[in-house]
This record gives sequence, C-alpha cells and structure tokens, in this order.
Amino acid sequence: MPLLNIISFLGIFGLCFIAWLFSENRSLRVFPWRVVIAGILLQLVLGACVFILPGTRDALQIFSNLLNSVFDAADTGARFVFGRNIVPVPGTPPDVNLGYIFAFRALPTVIFFSGLMALLYNIGVIQVITNVFAKVFYTVMRLSGAEALSGAANIFVGIEAAIVVKPFLPRMTRSELCAILACCFGTAASSTLAIYVSFLKPVFPNILGHLVSASIMAIPACFVLSKILVPETEVPVTAGGIPVEEKQTKVRDTAVQPADVAADADKFPRTRIQMDDDDDAPVVPQETVGGEPIERVSPLDAAIVGALDGVKMAVAIAAVLILILGLVSLINQIFGGLAALPSPIGDVFQVVTLANILGVLFLPLTALTGVSLNWEELWQSSVIIGRRLFETAIPPYQALAAAAALPEGTRVISDRAVLIVSYALSGFAHLASVGIFVGGTIALIPSRRKDISELGWKALFIGTLATLMIACVAGVFDTGNASILGEQQPPVVSPTPTPTPLTAPTASPTTTVSPTPIAVPAKPSPLATQAAPQPSLKPTTTPQVRVTPAQPSVSPKPTGVRQPGQ
Repeated sequence: MPLLNIISFLGIFGLCFIAWLFSENRSLRVFPWRVVIAGILLQLVLGACVFILPGTRDALQIFSNLLNSVFDAADTGARFVFGRNIVPVPGTPPDVNLGYIFAFRALPTVIFFSGLMALLYNIGVIQVITNVFAKVFYTVMRLSGAEALSGAANIFVGIEAAIVVKPFLPRMTRSELCAILACCFGTAASSTLAIYVSFLKPVFPNILGHLVSASIMAIPACFVLSKILVPETEVPVTAGGIPVEEKQTKVRDTAVQPADVAADADKFPRTRIQMDDDDDAPVVPQETVGGEPIERVSPLDAAIVGALDGVKMAVAIAAVLILILGLVSLINQIFGGLAALPSPIGDVFQVVTLANILGVLFLPLTALTGVSLNWEELWQSSVIIGRRLFETAIPPYQALAAAAALPEGTRVISDRAVLIVSYALSGFAHLASVGIFVGGTIALIPSRRKDISELGWKALFIGTLATLMIACVAGVFDTGNASILGEQQPPVVSPTPTPTPLTAPTASPTTTVSPTPIAVPAKPSPLATQAAPQPSLKPTTTPQVRVTPAQPSVSPKPTGVRQPGQ
C-alpha cells in the first residue's frame, strides 16, 4: 500500500483520538467500542464498494448520469424563466455571453430539488430508502432507533431529519441529541448538492455520485465521533428498535376553541383538522403557505409546497453568502491596510490573512487525510478546507474547481487532492449553520434549550472531524484509477464555446476563488509562498485561468481527468 494511503488509514484513528481528547468522559468504561469499530468498518466497506468494486463504480456512473438529467431538467425550467442567454442550452453558444451568474444558475436548482424531494417523500420513495439505511445503522452499530432513523434521513435532508423523530426528542439523552445535531453538520442536503456539482463537474465529472456516497459514509462517521465526544451513559427510550412513523388518516370538521379564549368562540370558524387512528385528540395542521393552513393531499401539492420551501432556502443561501463573504472581505481589507504599513508590521501582515490563519489551524487535520506529501499542495488544500468554517462550503468548492482547472504547468492541486478535498468539504460544518440547526432544533423542543445550545458547538466540531474522516476513507481507496473522477466529455458538458470574452464577468469571483487575496512578499516565507496561488505571480495569465468553474471549456482536456498510468 502506498505511503499516502497508509497515512489516510491512520488518519481515521487519529481523528478518533482527537475526539477522545475533547470527550466529556474519557473513561474507557464508557468508551463506545462497538460503535467505533462497527462504524469505521462500515465506512471502509462503503468506501470499498464505491472505489474498488467495478460493478459499484458502473452503478455510480449510471446513478450520476440519472441525476445529471435532473440537473438538466432544472436548467430547462430556469432557462424558460431567465432566458437562454443567462441559462444557455448545453452545447449551444448564447446570443449574448453573460458568463456564469450564481443566482440564476445554481439557486434555481435548489428550488427544483426541494420540490422533487417533497414529491418523492409524499409518494413514499424517500421513506423506503431511509428505513433501509436506518436498519443498517441500527443493526451494525447498535444505536438507538431514533438516532438511526434521524441519521438515515440526513442523507436527503437537513434539519428536517429531526422532525422524523420529533415525538422522541424531549426524552432523548444528551448523547442522542448530540448525534442528531452532528449528522446535520456532517452531511449536505440533497438540494445543495446542485451548487457543488455546478462548480466541480468540469474537472470532476463523477462528483455527484461521490457526494451522495459521501453523505452516506458521513452518517456512521458522525455517530462514531459523537459517541466518543459525548458518550452514552443512559438508556435511550428507543433502544429497542426503530420507531414507526404514524400516519394521520381520519379527517373531519369540528370547531377549534382555545381554552384561553373560550368566551370568543364565535371568532373561530370551523376548521378542517386531522384525527390520528389511535388517538381521538384533534391535531390542528401546523403547515402554512402565505399564512394559510394547508394539508398535503396530493403529490402535486407536496411538490409545490416543497418548491416554495426551496425558494426560502435559495434566498437564505444568497443572503448568507452576501453577508459572510462581505464580512470576510472586510476583514481582508483590514489585513491589507495593515500590510501596507512600514516594515516590520507590514511584512507580517503580508502573510497574516484570514485564509492563512484558517489554513494553519486546519493544516494538521488536512495532513491526516493523506492528501499529499508536497508542501505546496498540502498548504493549498488546508487553506481551501479551512475557508469553509467561515465562508460555507460554496466558495471553497469554487476555489477547488479553479485550482484544478489550471494548466498542467501551473497547477498544484492533483487529482488525488481534488478527490479528498471534495469529500472533506461535503457537509454543513460551518458557523452559519450553527444558528440554523441549533435554532431549528430548539424550536422543536424548547424544553431542551440549554442542552441543545451547549451541544451545538460540539456538534459543529464533530461534523468537521466527520467530513475529514470520510476524506481519509476516500484517500485509503484512491489508487489513481481514471474512472474515479470520470471521463470528461467537453461537447456535452460545455455550455459555451472556447473564446475568452468571459474574463469580464469572471473578474468578480477571482477575489473569492483565490485561496489568499494577497501577493507574495519579496522576502521568501514558507506561509506566504504557499498561500499565494500561482496565477497571482503572473497577472498576464489571469484572463485564461480565473474562469468560473462552471465553464469547462476553459481548461484543456487532460485537466481533472486521470490518465492511464498516472
């Protein structure tokens, strides 16, 4: 086994050791030996199926192609709304080339995926798949039933996975709550995968299938690390099995009269409510659209409501990106002003930037993944992974795609690094998600506010380690096979021709794509030399290499594709 693969394998246990160092109870008597051993073996088995078995790789390719057709369908709807100049027809140059506009190319796919997932959930497809994975996690790792079910639901959704086990949340142990929150941070909702794919598909054609496999492998990784950090010392209510979802079937008309306003009963009209088969207590539907209570009575209705939820998600993503990237830019401007001061202060702040600080913090963790033995490649990978903590995963994926799209002469990121960093970036392990997941869970169970607030930061830490753990698994099984990344097909993928009038619209993303916004100082410094990307040393080549990753025609054919013998 090559040295890098050995480092990746040992990195799995190194991450477990880091979690144990920060554990609430480091006593070996409460150490979850079965969960750790079974969870690591389950990840390795899943990794072997994805990377080694030829049949699995073929199935992964077929699955990726099927999901790619879903993305094409989403683009069709967006093209009708925004026009072919903003959303070009694949293989056909638009009349006016406006380049890649994130708001019109990535966010509409979030809306479509949200509606599609709601439709599949309404007709029962998601429940079947979720139950299969829940049984696997429960049987192999001997988790509580609620943990296994909520973790399996996280493969497809985010905080909504907690709703699946909402009746059991108030009585859950601290360890169970931490595990459920950690799964939210360690996995990515299916609706956001579209954004990551839009960046990496030109250099990593099989990225969609690998992101799905990453979400599956991240569940046992989150359970392993959460049980180490917050060991189970109580007996869960659902320790005996997986809870069964109760369906509400009976519907009748009755009057809703809150007790505190019984005297004003005439103000409350008769409302349709649902009755549970096993309970005669009325349950008022809580779901509303535009302030009006609704009931999902048909698949089409579920899809429409899901699409409306996707609109809220798309707006939230855009708002968070505007805020976070603006704050990061403001901090970098402060560092830039300090860098302009006379020596020695100016020399220090030519190296000290927010990206470099995060790169230093994540450097030991990145080294555990076995991404590379080359210092420059290891440093750039660490900077990209570290940026996710503040900037969410979207700008780092964009930076990774830009680094992988560079010509062979200036490219530092190898195919192995593209693969490992892609796994390491999957998930919602960033600060912006803390408010979403912690606030959303508190809204479901206000009685556990204190526990959830304390466990939120622990879950963020676990989610970060979990994504690095599945990156280690990818590094263990990476053998340089060309079929892992996939074969590029420029005529199909490329939405625009090769000419370069794209430089004007892509000038803006250059500041966010670059792993570090500063120029290399005159004095050689290890951090400064590695932090600055190669294109910054040659400004004349920027119009050719700083093209948004969504335009695959910029990079030559060998870019991002493993050639036989490599």
